Amino acid sequence: MNTEQLNTELEGKDAESIIRRAWETFGPGLVFATSLAAEDQVITDIIARNKWPIPFVTLDTGRLFPETYALLAETEKRYGIRIQVFFPDRAAVEAMVAEKGINLFYESIENRKRCCHVRKIEPLQRALAPYRAWLCGLRREQSVTRAAIQTVEDDAANGKVKINPLAAWSEPQVWGYIAARQVPYNPLHDQGFPSIGCAGCTRAVKRTEDVRSGRWWWEQPEHKECGLHGR
Repeated sequence: MNTEQLNTELEGKDAESIIRRAWETFGPGLVFATSLAAEDQVITDIIARNKWPIPFVTLDTGRLFPETYALLAETEKRYGIRIQVFFPDRAAVEAMVAEKGINLFYESIENRKRCCHVRKIEPLQRALAPYRAWLCGLRREQSVTRAAIQTVEDDAANGKVKINPLAAWSEPQVWGYIAARQVPYNPLHDQGFPSIGCAGCTRAVKRTEDVRSGRWWWEQPEHKECGLHGR
C-alpha cells in the first residue's frame, strides 16, 4: 500500500485508529518523535494506554525551557517509558556560535534556519534513520504553513512516511482530551505559550493571536517553520 492509499484509508478516522493502523503497517519501522507539545502528549498517552511498543524519541536543542525538561522527566515517570534524547553535534554548535554569536537567530532568517538545522534538523535525521515512518503531532489549524497537511504524507526531506494522527483536530479537542485523561503538559501553556520551542525563539502571546505567533515573532508567518516539517 502506498502513501496516497494509506492516507485515503485513514483520513477522517480517529487518532487511536490511525496510530493502530500505522503500527500494523510499519511495525518496528515506526517511531514517535515527540516535542512534548500538548498534541504530542496526547499521542504519548494513546500509545502508552494501548501498550504499543512504539519507541519514543525527542530532541534536546540545548536551548529548551526548564519546564520542558521537567515535563520530559514527568512523562517518563507517568507512563513508565524511556524517551530517547538526541542532541546536536557539539562541534557544529561550537563552530556556528564562534562564527555567528550565541543569539545569531535574531539577525536574519538565514542565521535562524542555520541554527535550526544544527540544533534540530540534523539530530532528527539521526533519530529517524533506523525507521521507515514516524508519528508527528501536527495539526492543520496551527498555522498557515500547516493548513494543507495530510493524515499520511511523504516526508521527502527525511525519506520517510510521516503520519499526523491529529491533523484534523481542533485546539479544544486537544485540551479536552488532556483534561479528561489528566495528561501531563507543559505549565508554560497556562502562561500564554500555546506553542513552545527553544527559549530564545518562543514568547507568550495574547489569546487573540495565532497559535504560533509566539514562535520566531520577528519573522513573517509564512517563514515560521524550522525545517523539520518542510513541504
